[in-house]
Amino acid sequence: MGLVVMILGLVLFFGAHTLTTQREVRSRVIAASGEGGYKLGYALVSIGGLALIAWGFGHYRAAGMIDVWERWCSPEALKVLKHITVGLMLPAVILVVAAYIRGRIYTMLKHPMLAGVKLWAAGHLLANGDLGSIILFGSFLGWSVFDRISLKRRTDPGAPPIPVGGLGNDLIAVAVGLVAYLALAFAFHPIVIGVPVVGV
Repeated sequence: MGLVVMILGLVLFFGAHTLTTQREVRSRVIAASGEGGYKLGYALVSIGGLALIAWGFGHYRAAGMIDVWERWCSPEALKVLKHITVGLMLPAVILVVAAYIRGRIYTMLKHPMLAGVKLWAAGHLLANGDLGSIILFGSFLGWSVFDRISLKRRTDPGAPPIPVGGLGNDLIAVAVGLVAYLALAFAFHPIVIGVPVVGV
């Protein structure tokens, strides 16, 4: 049951986010519902999707995860993969922050948010070999690749431009990213997710 709810949440969440890549369809929806109605609907569907993802994944884990490939890995190999994941999360968080505090990182990567999501999803796929994790993190990885490709075809920016600074903004992004990483690793992950950082 948990997996079904999680998958429903993924459909809702990525359905809303995929709509933003379909610019003509998005324009028709905005024309029919208004800018405010579109944003409200987008936010409600996205939040609802995230809630279902969290609820479903939590119940799936509590009921006993369905192992796929971890049974074929030695404990030593699994430990190495988990440490790789922990290492990948720091640049992933910094890249997400750099999408909003824009400097040379943003200029070089163009879409650091998507790069950060890719690192996050790929890292968690390395460290988790159960069916639910493969579906969850594989979905985020697949969507980020799809969205990056769709951005190349868009003719409009899709959002008000954020000013781009220089090296100073990069240093701020790194500092904020480091603080956020530590908070996620040592507070959010073990308390909210229920998994210590060494068990991501």
